[in-house]
Amino acid sequence: MSSSPQPSSPAETTTQESGGGGSAMALLVIASCQLMVVLDITIVNIALPHIQRSLDFSTTSLSWVVNAYTLTFGGLLLLGGRAGDILGRRRVFIFGVLLFVLASLLGGFAQNSGQLLAARALQGVGGAIASPTSLALISTTFREGPERNRAFGVFAAVSAGGGAIGLLAGGMLVEWLNWRWVFFVNVPIGLLIALATPRWIRESERHPGHFDITGALTSTAGMVLLVYGFIRAAQDGWRDPLTLASFAGAVVLLAVFLLVERRSRQPITPLHMFADRNRAGTYGIMLCLAAAIFGMFFFLTLFVQNVLDFSPLATGFAFLPVSAVIAVGAGLASRFLPVYGPKPFMVVGAILSAAGLAWLTLTDVHSTYAGSVLGPILVFSLGMGMEFVSLTLMALSNVRTQETGAASGLLNATQQVGGSLGLSILVTMFGTASRNEAEEQIPRFLSQATPAERLRFERTGQLPPPWSDEVLTAGISAAFVMAAIFTVIAALIALLAIQVRASDLERLKGGTGPGPL
Repeated sequence: MSSSPQPSSPAETTTQESGGGGSAMALLVIASCQLMVVLDITIVNIALPHIQRSLDFSTTSLSWVVNAYTLTFGGLLLLGGRAGDILGRRRVFIFGVLLFVLASLLGGFAQNSGQLLAARALQGVGGAIASPTSLALISTTFREGPERNRAFGVFAAVSAGGGAIGLLAGGMLVEWLNWRWVFFVNVPIGLLIALATPRWIRESERHPGHFDITGALTSTAGMVLLVYGFIRAAQDGWRDPLTLASFAGAVVLLAVFLLVERRSRQPITPLHMFADRNRAGTYGIMLCLAAAIFGMFFFLTLFVQNVLDFSPLATGFAFLPVSAVIAVGAGLASRFLPVYGPKPFMVVGAILSAAGLAWLTLTDVHSTYAGSVLGPILVFSLGMGMEFVSLTLMALSNVRTQETGAASGLLNATQQVGGSLGLSILVTMFGTASRNEAEEQIPRFLSQATPAERLRFERTGQLPPPWSDEVLTAGISAAFVMAAIFTVIAALIALLAIQVRASDLERLKGGTGPGPL
């Protein structure tokens, strides 16, 4: 499928030409879309127990309410970014938002588990179309230099902090209304975004090309099998036949994907992008950091609800400082990037995030929110705010205009794939540590349990508090150790791989430098 370049109409003036108000409104539209897409990953987490009771999900199948979204979202991001390059980013952006709205409406009205999972998968498709296109629109809407730096800062803060906002929004909606509103809330927001887009965002130039369907299918199927393999390993062990078959299928499909991309004239993932060491390093850092931030939200949500006994709404408020401090870190980075370049913020940000996660490994059943949780998440969030701005800028630096969508899709894909893969690895660590701790806690429980408690344990296999809390915190602590290791790896990549040239600093200041690679 191909199209020829379409020149912009004279009436379609750029936002940079329309003044500060137009730029502000364009950024509001783009950031609102990204927030809607990102927070949907976590807003549903708070509602999961209510969804389980309402639609009769089993405990094992309940995780697919989350996975159905993240897998289609992460798997199709590359195709979504490429679609914007070929068909025009504004029209693709609007289509993705409207598809997301439709899927949200269907999810809110779902009457059984199958309908909800189908709606969640369709939400992922809409998000995969809208999200990389929104990032690419920043590059074509805002002038290079301080203006674009600020726009990237806002976008990065929304991307990194949207998860915390989702937890708060989910807690409010579930507690005050019901679980269906975690889907319905997207409908008016999405419709406003779709209506405002033609007014404030110009259409981009369409570049001739075709869709690399084979590359899209093999990459999506390969990543789905890889993530499923880790999820299966956490539940059934590494020797499970289906686990091994999933990993084998993933290796074959991803190898085919690389072969297809090498031979394709217009690949969905231009492999030459990895020839730039800064961009390749950026993708590696994003993989590691996404694993860490997905893990932090997932396991801390379990800890504050199950051990600290927070309500859904209180849990949302507990994570509210994350978004605020991420915004502070993003603001600092975007302001001083032209002076120091992105590398110092990448290194320092990863070190701060690692320190926060290392601090969280000290939590136990006697921990409190103020004494053991708040401090670490503030340190972690400050580092993440610095990181996401720097990574976003570096990933799109020196990219040809016709490949901005592909580069944006690749950055978003590494974030989602890193989050899904990393979380599955952390869950595996959690499961192993929890089983080991349970072997120690069961004899202690049996020595103190009443006959009724023993009978209940024999029937359910579940330890009651405080023994179950000991098992849970042991597993969470082990997961945070692995998450801290991920962030240390990110710091090492930033230190050894990233190089900032004088021309890069010149472009960040709004001057001229060498053109795209």
